[in-house]
Amino acid sequence: MKRILYLILLAIGFSIVFSPYAYRSETPDSAAAQPAPGMYFKIKVVDEDTGRGVPLVELKTVHEVRYYTDSNGGVAFYEPGLMNRKVFFHIKSHGYEYPQDAFGSRGVALEPKAGQEAVLKIKRLNIAERLYRITGGGIYRDSVLTGEEVPLKQPLLNGQVLGQDSVLQELYQGRLFWIWGDTSRPSYPLGNFSSSAATSELPGKGGLDPDRGVDLDYFVDETGFSKRMVPLEEEGMVWLSGLMAVHDRSGRERLLATFSRMKSLGERLEHGFVAFNDATQIFERLKIFEPGDPSAPGGHPIHLRVQGEQWLYFSEPFHLGVNLRVRATWEEATDLDAYEVLIPPRPATGEQATAPAEWKNIAQLRASDPQRWSALRDKRLSSGQSSPAYDINSGEPITPHGGSIYWNEYRQKWVAIFLQNWGNSSLIGEVWYAEADTPAGPWAYARKIVTHDDYSFYNVKHHPPFDQDGGRRLYFEGTYTKAFSGTQVATPRYDYNQIMYRLALDDPRLFLPVGVYQTKEADGCVNYLLGKEIEREDRWERVETIAFFACAPDRVREGCIPIWRTSKPGGGKSSVRLVRESPADSSEPPLFFAVAPENVSEGTPPSHVVPLYEYFSPATGEYRYSVDDDLDQPGWTRSSEALCQVWRNPRPVAVLDPAARPLPAGSTR
Repeated sequence: MKRILYLILLAIGFSIVFSPYAYRSETPDSAAAQPAPGMYFKIKVVDEDTGRGVPLVELKTVHEVRYYTDSNGGVAFYEPGLMNRKVFFHIKSHGYEYPQDAFGSRGVALEPKAGQEAVLKIKRLNIAERLYRITGGGIYRDSVLTGEEVPLKQPLLNGQVLGQDSVLQELYQGRLFWIWGDTSRPSYPLGNFSSSAATSELPGKGGLDPDRGVDLDYFVDETGFSKRMVPLEEEGMVWLSGLMAVHDRSGRERLLATFSRMKSLGERLEHGFVAFNDATQIFERLKIFEPGDPSAPGGHPIHLRVQGEQWLYFSEPFHLGVNLRVRATWEEATDLDAYEVLIPPRPATGEQATAPAEWKNIAQLRASDPQRWSALRDKRLSSGQSSPAYDINSGEPITPHGGSIYWNEYRQKWVAIFLQNWGNSSLIGEVWYAEADTPAGPWAYARKIVTHDDYSFYNVKHHPPFDQDGGRRLYFEGTYTKAFSGTQVATPRYDYNQIMYRLALDDPRLFLPVGVYQTKEADGCVNYLLGKEIEREDRWERVETIAFFACAPDRVREGCIPIWRTSKPGGGKSSVRLVRESPADSSEPPLFFAVAPENVSEGTPPSHVVPLYEYFSPATGEYRYSVDDDLDQPGWTRSSEALCQVWRNPRPVAVLDPAARPLPAGSTR
């Protein structure tokens, strides 16, 4: 009897070892799979433009069995009863589209055969390209099953993490330091609700090319699971924000963040600073804020220079434009009384003006002008969105929900990647791109770069250390989740995880109009300049207003015509005039490009594209240009026809901060 039992157990063990579904694991987190790749039919979905595998593509059979491509764009298909026969797969993916057949079905019939492969091309509708999943289990599951090469050291399970919410990233002690919120695990429905963290090497310094992935080294507990980084004894979830690395007086680099101990999504129990302890490798409570204090930093800080000093700028609550700053030292960053808040100018009703940002120390403002501070405080507490962006295609306002602002070398501008609140295809799943000459503005027009169908993709963040080709290509991520979407069906493995995208800034769809500034020169002459020219000649103090928006000569949109600037003598001074013909005596390039009146669609044009008229004063020989009737007054004559069509300056007040400069080129901070 014992011999028979032994033979049965031996047979079972033999079958497990040689099963195509068997796995061999040295450690719980490395779990190297040992399948028989030849058993599977590999389906590879690739971007028809780049040929790169597309993650998160759904392939659904006629009987509702769903498969999702992994980060290589692959599906390992093995379905008893469906091999070696025609199987139809419906194909869909957020921001991508598969061709439609005569009956309206978007999909393809394949004949799955063990060891063979089918490559399917899918059209990308998004401007940004989806690259890979950064967190969670089974990032390269299907690739491992089919024996395909993968870039990650731990492609199946890292730190026992199955899901992670909302990323922060900061350069600290030569490595990238990553923070996430709530984290789920395989062993129980409740995971880590006290923040998780990991580090990774910089690209080119031991780290992966961000085009391929990110190898994360998690901080783990004694079980190997991503550990609690802020292990407070009190009840509540602990979320971090405003992660910043600064130096103290001794020159030591230290890591600081704000924390919120939450009872629920909308109820905060405690708010303050935490500091990272390098010895214990956890964040420790440093300072508690007064309840409801709106001066606390948050979001994603920007490291920059102001008059030779390093500062940290913040845009939290997020809207387009910074609204809080502090000098980048440990002593001041940990002192809320050292922070300064942005005060926008208050022009008279109906006027349009441009002014430099006015920064006020919060402690002094609170003491000297409590009424003004109270108004700003209420606005910050309510996360009031006073600075919407505008869709370049429709002119419709877009309410920002969250995102990041950083300097971009390729564009020589500050760029924002942000989320739209109350989007069309999803509540908080549509991502936009915008540009400005200073971190405070002018932010105006934006272009949608990522969309989702009834699914959330929130808390997006651009990662400047990953920028490539002089900033021409940038990388950003966000949290992909069914939360707040209304859908009841979660995407297996992908839900509640971080997904990386790549954006090419030379894509013509990202050519956005820029501000055309009206300046008053030393001789009293009115001039019209773009931001790059003003910056190059340091003429910001001469800016009177942003007259309108138009295309820069290097970012011309389809259907636009050149407009030149020329000088005409008159009234004892040179008067600048804008013309549609190149001056015969000048080799200068066009000042800007604008829409030709004949290229505007019949009927009423969109409210954001308006005629630009020329006004002339016979008494002085001066010319002015306006999209409004503000110069329709005695002494000025308006041209009978518009010079061109331009984009309206949508803001009554355009706030600038030209003193804020990026860190030196090549700096990783």
